[in-house]
Amino acid sequence: MKYFLPILLLAFTFSSCAKKNAEEQAKKDDDIIKQYIADHNLTAVATGTGLYYVIENQGTGGTCNSFSTVKVSYKGYFTDGTVFDQSDAAGISFGLQQVIKGWTEGIPYFKEGGNGILLVPSALGYGSGSNNGIPGNSVLIFDVKLLQIL
Repeated sequence: MKYFLPILLLAFTFSSCAKKNAEEQAKKDDDIIKQYIADHNLTAVATGTGLYYVIENQGTGGTCNSFSTVKVSYKGYFTDGTVFDQSDAAGISFGLQQVIKGWTEGIPYFKEGGNGILLVPSALGYGSGSNNGIPGNSVLIFDVKLLQIL
């Protein structure tokens, strides 16, 4: 029992530090995204989670939700324009529960046939860890087109 309090204090301190670091990163990401929006003269909508999206063409088809399976064509790049991934025009199919949180949240803003931009903070992308050449804490930009709801 004599070790319980120090362990509890250590856990609380670690949790507080992790929360502070996450808040600082979220603020940094938000500043980066807002600067990108300003630099590219975009009209973006903030969702409240850190994600911003731009509807270039709403689309005329059906709507999906975060549990849908969809076919999307996309190009992913960093704020400096460096492309890190892209599909071909035919797109790829996946369940929205199988992708980064920014896509799970963002793709449903488009109707089938619609396209636009998702501006994804690191917490809704790959977080603080590196992934397939994407450095940790990276803001990600995606040009997306919702081709089909499957």
